[in-house]
Order: sequence, then structure tokens, then C-alpha cells
Amino acid sequence: MDLNTFAEAVGANDPVTVSGMSTRGGAVREIRCVHPPSGIALIEADEMTVRCGAGTPIAELAAALAEVGQRTVLPDGGTVGGALATGWSGTRRLGDGPMRDALLQARYIGADGSIVKAGGPTVKNVSGFDVCRLLVGSRGALGFLGEVILRTRPIAQHSQWFTSEAHNPLALFERLYRPTTVLWNGDRLWVLLEGHPLDVAAAAAEHGLDACDGPPALPSHRSFVPLREQTMVRDRFEPGSFLLEVGVGVVHAAQPGDAGRVDPAVAAVSARVKQQFDPTGRLNPGVVVA
Repeated sequence: MDLNTFAEAVGANDPVTVSGMSTRGGAVREIRCVHPPSGIALIEADEMTVRCGAGTPIAELAAALAEVGQRTVLPDGGTVGGALATGWSGTRRLGDGPMRDALLQARYIGADGSIVKAGGPTVKNVSGFDVCRLLVGSRGALGFLGEVILRTRPIAQHSQWFTSEAHNPLALFERLYRPTTVLWNGDRLWVLLEGHPLDVAAAAAEHGLDACDGPPALPSHRSFVPLREQTMVRDRFEPGSFLLEVGVGVVHAAQPGDAGRVDPAVAAVSARVKQQFDPTGRLNPGVVVA
């Protein structure tokens, strides 16, 4: 995929921001905006990888991969680059792992307007400092993603949501075998199980789970708690006003909480990284790398 036009649009001097479909915050206001290329360049089903432009809608990518029985770990909505730049995994993170593990290679535009390649097309080719992991969640403050190679996963043979009353989410969580998602609102659990239909049905019957259509909509505010403090979320939020991703520590709540604030030491390291990648602060000015 030719990134020269995108690199020329980014340039090397004035402040610039990037936007895809503006579903995850969009561009910085009143700053010149550029848009990354879109399109699926190559699906290698046997290697379980896909190469595409950062501006490719996730829905378009999901539809193309579904034709070969595969998917990515990117959450629904928006573009590939937007999801990677935000770095927020969907509620399948417990089963899928963090989003940063899915990005094998990135070609991005640096602060000087040059095209930079990080990572490799396969896991075994990745060596040295892993810049790809820095780019995921950097919100475009270190570089603008242009083209990426993502690891794909097979679509499960069967997926089913279940629910159960639970005042202690860990009691059931520790007995379940590799659940894809476990959500808790203080009184009730929602569990996503995947695999062979008979195995899923057997696990649900063993643990007294009732089939359902899925969990309620996720509240708008997002924070984090250490895994050892998961059961204490009820002390911070009213039951029913939050959804905790059990085993992950992400809390979706109707009101912002005090959890998840960035440690000052981490913020200082992030600022130094930003200085190295973008000395003049021209990429997405004002955006903090956390």
C-alpha cells in the first residue's frame, strides 16, 4: 500500500491531527486534519494475518475475514487505526488477550513526515525494541498509523451468553474453563462461553448458568482496578450502575470513579517517550500519552 500521499499530507512542520470515522473522540479541534488510507490489501488465511489501511472500517474488515472463518480482536465500530490508537480492547479481552498483541507490523508517519516501519509480518520476525506496542494506545501522539498487519483468530464454532446471580464474582470465575468474557454488576454475572456446542452446554449446566441474549449496554465511563480489588468495586459504585470485566479489571460505570488514574511516574515516562518521537509536539497536540 502506497503511503506517500498520506505522508505528504501529514508533512513535517505545522500541527496536525488525524481522524477516521470520529467514533472514538475524533480529531483535535481547530487543527489541520488528515485521514489515513483505507482498504484491505491482503488476507493470508493460512498464516492468520491481514494487511490493511488504518482507515479501513472495522465492519468492512470483519465481513471480509468472516468469509474465511476468521476475525480480529478489535472491538466493533470505527476504523482499524482508531481502535489501535485508542487501545481499548472490547469486552472479549479476557479470552482474546490485549489488543497490542494483535498488531504484528505497522507502517506509520512520524513527526518529521517520514514513513516508518515497526514490527514484522509474523511473530518470529519481530526482534529488538517493540515499537508496535507503544503505538497501540498512544492516540496518535507518537505517529499516525497508515498500514498495519494484524494477527487474526478463528471464529468460534459456537458462542453463547449466559447469566447467573452472583454476589462474589470470583467464586464462579475461578471454576470456569477459559471463558471469553465475564461481566459483573454487583449482583449478577454475564458469561460468554465459546467452543463446541456440547462443551458449552455442559459447562453451563455444570455451573448453573442460564442462557441469555447478552449483558446490558456498557455504561459510558471507563476506569481500572487492580485485580486484587475486583470484589471491592461494590464499595465504590452502586450495584447495577457498573459492569466489571472480571479477570481484566476494567470497570464500565455510569459515573466516573477514582480508579485508574495514571501514576505520576508513568506519566513522566510517557512524556519522555513523546519527546523522543515528536520533539515539537505537532502530532495531535494536547493529547496525553498515558
